[in-house]
Amino acid sequence: MTHSRRHFLSTGAVAALAPYAFASHSEEVIRVGVIGCGGRGTGAIWNCLSSSPMVRIVALGDVFSERVQSAAQKLVNEPRSSVTPETTFSGFDAFQKVLAADLDMVILATPPHFRPEHFAAAVAAGKHVFMEKPVAVDAPGVRAVIAAAAEAKNKKLSVVSGTQRRHQQPYLEAIRQVQDGRIGEIRSASCWWNQGFLWRVDRTNTMTDTEWQMRNWLYFTWLSGDHIVEQHIHNIDVCNWAIGGPPKSATGMGGREVRTGPEWGNIFDHFAIDFEYENDVRVTSWCRQIDGCSGKVAEEIVGTQGVLRTDGGRSIITGESPWRFKGGRNPYEQEHVDLIASISGSGPYLNEGQRVAESTMTAIMGRESAYSGQKLTWSEAINSDARLGPEHYAFGPLPVRPVSVPGS
Repeated sequence: MTHSRRHFLSTGAVAALAPYAFASHSEEVIRVGVIGCGGRGTGAIWNCLSSSPMVRIVALGDVFSERVQSAAQKLVNEPRSSVTPETTFSGFDAFQKVLAADLDMVILATPPHFRPEHFAAAVAAGKHVFMEKPVAVDAPGVRAVIAAAAEAKNKKLSVVSGTQRRHQQPYLEAIRQVQDGRIGEIRSASCWWNQGFLWRVDRTNTMTDTEWQMRNWLYFTWLSGDHIVEQHIHNIDVCNWAIGGPPKSATGMGGREVRTGPEWGNIFDHFAIDFEYENDVRVTSWCRQIDGCSGKVAEEIVGTQGVLRTDGGRSIITGESPWRFKGGRNPYEQEHVDLIASISGSGPYLNEGQRVAESTMTAIMGRESAYSGQKLTWSEAINSDARLGPEHYAFGPLPVRPVSVPGS
């Protein structure tokens, strides 16, 4: 159901949002730009279009021109797209050109390294934001995201991140049960993302260092944050959510057991982290990307009166008060439904910037503990000045940072 702008402005909750909710164009349209037109970016386009009849895709940007053209071609027959050659942009400055277009909201789906700069620029431009997880690869990036999230709140800009479990019915119902005391006091938790290899892009003779690393971005820490940050953040975020905040410290280990060649960049292929939270609550975190091993993607929260187990589409509590839940809408669409409701005023105001930054930082802290072989406190980790990646972006030579060796 669509709502008129008059209906929006008649509600008290929307009164504060009104100056920022829409530009001067049609009152029942939310115009969306997309920065990052790879697999996740194009997937987010369709998730966004499925979320509301109000959505229009108006601008596309990516470093690589063929990705922009591919995304534009897929939208040729989409009646809710007004993308034209004049609103498709490529290059490292494409994000600036998209944000300069006439739009209300932007989807940020580039490799995570670029998220802090793009998010800050979107907020400065007065745009509502959907940004994929994670939102940074290092502590300076996390701090920049937290600052931009605070500015978004001041401007009443809505912000939703791609940690879709926060919008998935089995998780929402499960956390509600935990908060209502069904499992008693939380004493410990575990989380897993163990699977085989993902995709990889082989280098060609025409690729510069920078181009190859960006096309093969999963395997370079400066671009992805390593798989504990890029992928395992989902499960770590659930633990932070259930416990009520990020941990005090991390002691981790990991390494490169199978993916040892240069084609795999400089990331690890497995991690095991012991996170310590307030009240002596401990969380064990496990992630692995190695073929031929058992797989598991799940979370387990242990309380004094029961245990919650979640694994995507279902949540089960065993113990003194058994409970279970299964079903709900596609969470990749639901997160856009919730964002559009926040923008339009038909739902609660959402700004997930700080909490996804904290979960990103939790994963970074685990990674850095494993890389170094040292225990790290939250204060040490989040206040680090270590920045990953080049200072300036251009296609050309870019040395690969050596693989971390714990204890060295």
